[in-house]
Amino acid sequence: MTGEPFDPSDTDLADRSTGLASDLLRGKVVLVSGGGSGIGRATAWLAARLGARVIVSGRKAEKLDAVSAAIGARGLSCIGLSADIRQRDTVEHLFDRIADRHGGIDILVNSAGGQFPQPAIDYSPKGWRAVIETNLDGTFHMMQCAAQRWRDQARAGSIVNVVVSPRGLHHVAHTCAARAGVMAFSDAVAVEWAPLGIRVNCVAPGAIRSEGWKVYPEEVARRYQNTNPMRAVGEPWDIAEACLYLAGPSGRFITGETLEVNGGSHLWGETWTTDKPDHFVQASRAFDPLGSVSPEVPVGGSDKTKA
Repeated sequence: MTGEPFDPSDTDLADRSTGLASDLLRGKVVLVSGGGSGIGRATAWLAARLGARVIVSGRKAEKLDAVSAAIGARGLSCIGLSADIRQRDTVEHLFDRIADRHGGIDILVNSAGGQFPQPAIDYSPKGWRAVIETNLDGTFHMMQCAAQRWRDQARAGSIVNVVVSPRGLHHVAHTCAARAGVMAFSDAVAVEWAPLGIRVNCVAPGAIRSEGWKVYPEEVARRYQNTNPMRAVGEPWDIAEACLYLAGPSGRFITGETLEVNGGSHLWGETWTTDKPDHFVQASRAFDPLGSVSPEVPVGGSDKTKA
């Protein structure tokens, strides 16, 4: 295991085995935001392989074109349509273009997002807004535009939002806040939109070795395999399979759920996206199984060995 990002090749994504039925999404139209890289790219490949007509969206047309061309070269259906999910008018235009081409979508996977590692005490207002506007506001725009069109067409739909596994995820508090908002909103509208035949679920990845690791220091990312009880890291394919299991007919009786795909880190573990502060390093040593390190008694604490 190294800190190098895991960038699966198109050949790998085209041939990787999957536990999902090969015709699971036959006849479905699937929109994947953030589909030009990472988890979104893997999800687009898998959806196309499962029989869907796929649209990948994002801000960089060249990335979308590369993904759609690679998928199309395998005889599968995929097109790229650029859109900035932070801007409501561009999201509306995206859905209009899809309606003109396909009549609408059946499944929306919100994989777009971004963040940068930094202690929350040092965030600038601009940096905070950049993450909130993309990860929370942008996801809302996509979800509501999809739901409004499904309602107006009396058509069922399914939404899966890629969020974060927040327990023990440190120095990206802005994305934790944004994704917590997405999860809370998803829970609420899973109830509100159920009468419309719309299901809403989330997938919460843990440490996933993908292109997103490029923003983290290599020596930090190298430790991620120890952030969960399985002492392993996931890959974008793991998240793609989880998203499409929930989104497709296989998840027909599931809504309002957040599926943790993190090696159990929501039960035990911690992920520091920058160096772990010495205060917490020392605290962790209190559990040295050999008892070779005697932690100092905290200020204000008590020494129980004294009478």
